[in-house]
Amino acid sequence: MATHIDLNCDLGEGYGPWTLGEPGTDEALLTVVTSANVACGFHAGDPSIMAARCATALARGVAVGAHVSYRDLVGFGRRRLDVPPGELAAEVAYQVGALQAVARTVGARVGYVKPHGALYNRVVHDEEQAAAVVAGVVGVDPSLTVVGLPGSAVLRHAREAGLPTVTEAFVDRGYLADGTLVPRGRAGALVTDPAEAAERAVRLATDGVVVAVDGTLVPVEAASLCVHSDTPGAVPVARAVRAALEGAGVELRPAAR
Repeated sequence: MATHIDLNCDLGEGYGPWTLGEPGTDEALLTVVTSANVACGFHAGDPSIMAARCATALARGVAVGAHVSYRDLVGFGRRRLDVPPGELAAEVAYQVGALQAVARTVGARVGYVKPHGALYNRVVHDEEQAAAVVAGVVGVDPSLTVVGLPGSAVLRHAREAGLPTVTEAFVDRGYLADGTLVPRGRAGALVTDPAEAAERAVRLATDGVVVAVDGTLVPVEAASLCVHSDTPGAVPVARAVRAALEGAGVELRPAAR
């Protein structure tokens, strides 16, 4: 049984006048989560939003991470793009460096990197893309932690490069029997019921398993649990998850700073 666990959330996913989800969602989530994955401008996010989220995270003791993506504002980073490895490494470095610079202006620092969307799913198995992501991180700051799916290629490449790693699981996403996520758009892809998400979170933290959409019990070793800010009802889901974990005696604290 885990005695402590991180609760992370993808945040800052607006752009200019456009805001993802209900107004105030990010601010509310930052009273619940322990780590904030801040969009760095390639799937969402702009300098003003990045600075605001970093400042709020700092004020609330929430760790800040760079949520890097394929360069895909139109597709919200959820389209699989074939990007040459050298280009992808440079784009990851660009995003991490941008968030680091903006974070410093408000007194915050970036402690980890987590891929977003299609890139996250791609680097579970794609060795070349995984190595490129790690190369981009190493080129900017070899002390940064990489967050990803247990058993993923990107975490293996990160460890081989000497980077700290954190495994994560998702309380608001469906799982396939192989431990990967149900593609968005398919039945069972999202978990939006707060009680169900809370039960899943406690089971992940205490038993290290999640129930896949076909009923299979999938072992998952996770040091961090994720809820997405664009999941319907994200705030009540996150609140229910935190309350359930604390009720089970699991301390919430950042996995990386």
